[in-house]
Amino acid sequence: MDPRLLLDLAVSAVALAAWFAAYGLVRVLTRPASPTPAPATMELGTEPPAVVSLLVSRWSVTEDAAESTLLDLAARGFVELRQPDDDPMRTTLHLPPTPPDDSGLRPYERRVLDRVRGLAVDGMVPLTALTFRDRAQAKTWNRRLRAQVVADARAAGLSRRRFGPTVTSLLTAAAVVVAVAIGIVVWHYSIWHQAEENLAIEAGTATFAALTAIAGLSPGERDTPLGRQVAARWLGVRDWLRGHEQFDELPPASVAIWDRYLSYGAAVGATRLTSTVLDLGMGDRRLLWSSYGGTWHRVRVRYPRFSARYGQTLPKLLLRAAISIAVGGFLLKVFGAAFDLVPTSADQAERAFAFVADGIVVVGLVLLVSGGHTLVRGVTDLVTERTVTGEVLWLEVWRTTGQGEDRPARPWLHYLAVDDGTGDRTTAWGLPSRWAGDCQDGDLVTIRVRPWTRRVVAFSVVGHGRSRRLVEPIGTDQTSNPVVERGGRAGSPQAGRRAAGLFTVDEVGQALGLPVRPAERLDLPGPLTAVQFRAAGDGRPVLAVATLSGVAAQWVWRLNSRGQELPGIGDEAYASGERAVLRVRDSIVLVRVLGDARDRTARLPWLLAQGTARLPAARDGG
Repeated sequence: MDPRLLLDLAVSAVALAAWFAAYGLVRVLTRPASPTPAPATMELGTEPPAVVSLLVSRWSVTEDAAESTLLDLAARGFVELRQPDDDPMRTTLHLPPTPPDDSGLRPYERRVLDRVRGLAVDGMVPLTALTFRDRAQAKTWNRRLRAQVVADARAAGLSRRRFGPTVTSLLTAAAVVVAVAIGIVVWHYSIWHQAEENLAIEAGTATFAALTAIAGLSPGERDTPLGRQVAARWLGVRDWLRGHEQFDELPPASVAIWDRYLSYGAAVGATRLTSTVLDLGMGDRRLLWSSYGGTWHRVRVRYPRFSARYGQTLPKLLLRAAISIAVGGFLLKVFGAAFDLVPTSADQAERAFAFVADGIVVVGLVLLVSGGHTLVRGVTDLVTERTVTGEVLWLEVWRTTGQGEDRPARPWLHYLAVDDGTGDRTTAWGLPSRWAGDCQDGDLVTIRVRPWTRRVVAFSVVGHGRSRRLVEPIGTDQTSNPVVERGGRAGSPQAGRRAAGLFTVDEVGQALGLPVRPAERLDLPGPLTAVQFRAAGDGRPVLAVATLSGVAAQWVWRLNSRGQELPGIGDEAYASGERAVLRVRDSIVLVRVLGDARDRTARLPWLLAQGTARLPAARDGG
């Protein structure tokens, strides 16, 4: 190898290694503190339980934040917890007839209370019914709650970003040095091998963008002097609570006796039983709460997996039955005459052949009976169709098409669990995926079904459930605090709303040829702010839209302005593969098709044209 190339590679490797070493050192130096607990005390402070859970968990927001907030709302009279028997899992939440004034609630406290109020039927909801049935909703709800807790802790001076502006600036400056070194190495290489002239610029730009993105991705929160002092005091409260053995076994309803001590006990991890019962995450799809009929009750749901008949269409079943009957009949015709249950021939070869023939005859008989059974039941299933009306309990992808190199897997069948009020057990139906985007859990639906195959052949939504009211609008935050993104980085809500408003749901659905959900804010590291559209059926991402300006926009434009030129769209526009980019003055829009929709790029130019006039630069006369 050329010694000059070896030298350049060594320089670039040392530069990269030095940057990552500095990054690792910064992470070590900014680790959250582990305060020494103060003496055990029963004196509670003024900090809310959710913030206390952040402090005692080394400045990390855990599931205890939402759970302790719910208990604190109960202790303050906003909700009531009642346990009807010895089983804490049967605890119910009740809304009081005359609740206290909620104008002073913190944003995350209001978030928890709104969920209880939104799910309540006649002022009551089972405690375990607070869990989510949609993974995307659960993730969004909990992420925003964590952001609001962090914002409250920062406002009180108890927490701060782990990577502050000074640290981020130093890492960015170091990234410039590394990017220049990489650019020089690639420039030398392009000269020696007569490669593309812009390769060095692109390599340096890509290196700088990658390193600054890593630097901008804050690894979370860290302590402050005041935060360490307060955390030490609360660790003393934890030690005092843990000194009472019975406290660990208290159920949630005991908040009526223990008042706020139980909520703070949940915040510091001193309530094993209560924390086990409380859950505001994803629910168990096999045991779901239903309010169909006006009262809450649990329904146990079975999800068939291995039987070949479930969810199948009648033509496929009849074809399978015909093939099974034909093969079985052929085997019986060829080997049936040779069937001998107890071969008596003395010749070993003849005895072996007789045993094989017997096995083939048995297989043929099984195929014949199975095919006949499928044929009869399939036809019977057709004439015994019935109509079911009930509440949607669960919706989930069941089966997908095969995935190839140029053909991503697509869902074609969904599980649909419906409570029709006839019992406390049911089996999920097979819902064709084209209807999956029309309903959500809690909706009232009427379906035409075939009982044996459990397939839905007609579908309609006759009423919307309460869960639709609990889905928060995208691009808004119900708090005056800044939006805190993943990792604790403060973001720009205005930028997120701008990206969300660039294309409508109908336009995206028309461009991709499939129903999609409203835009969802993406929390990305670095300078990008983006939104994401998900398929209405399985909730998988299908389109990402990023809008940006300034220096970051120049990087994105340089890296993506290639491929097919799209005249007449903005100032300039290009499409290449699964992505397209648009420029209007100094504003850049980058659109990328994701997941199952990657082969649906034909109408990306049309989609860009729809959003051009909505860009601020275009409206300002660009």
